[in-house]
Amino acid sequence: MKKYLLSFALAFMSLTAFAQADYEKIMAEKIAKTETCKTPEEFQTLTNDFQRIGSKESSKWLPPYYAAFSQIQKGRLMMRNGNMQALDEIAGEADKYLASAQNLAGADNAEIHLLKKMAASLRMMVNPAQRYMTDGAKASEEMAIAEKLDPSNPRIALIKAEDVYFTPEQYGGSKTKGIEMFKETVKKFDNYKPKSALDPNWGRAEAEYFINMPGK
Repeated sequence: MKKYLLSFALAFMSLTAFAQADYEKIMAEKIAKTETCKTPEEFQTLTNDFQRIGSKESSKWLPPYYAAFSQIQKGRLMMRNGNMQALDEIAGEADKYLASAQNLAGADNAEIHLLKKMAASLRMMVNPAQRYMTDGAKASEEMAIAEKLDPSNPRIALIKAEDVYFTPEQYGGSKTKGIEMFKETVKKFDNYKPKSALDPNWGRAEAEYFINMPGK
């Protein structure tokens, strides 16, 4: 009987290990695609993929986190193309995934608070003049929480640099200052190590893009 139980336990452990390996492989493949998607439709497909992974791996916070990230990247791409009409819906979808991620990871996760900031910023861009005191304030609040939790996080530095870069000078922004902040962001990436191979590690390429952008 003891031999049977031992064999069963070893078999269960092997299956668990294989399942974990499959999860990590699939997640790594999908995370890599967040760097190569070029259209809103591709980001939506990626969101759906992460959502399906999360439905199977219901105890893990990273699938809903990356589903939210994919939605936000979809919204940022649409915003850059001048399409503001869908940003409310996209931010709402991102917030839904972030709520799931936070339920699993806890309230003290800087990466989740940073995405909440980015989602609120998307909402604000639908009508900045009307929403600055609501969604703008929410974005600032979430950024402050993220920075307090993880002040050395390079993604926080990246989004702060973007905010300065794209804010008109009359409102305190500056492209020159933004570029200098992007350079500091890259230095932070040099010294920052994610907690695991699947943990958030995006942003360096974007900072380098702004630094090397022609005619900056």
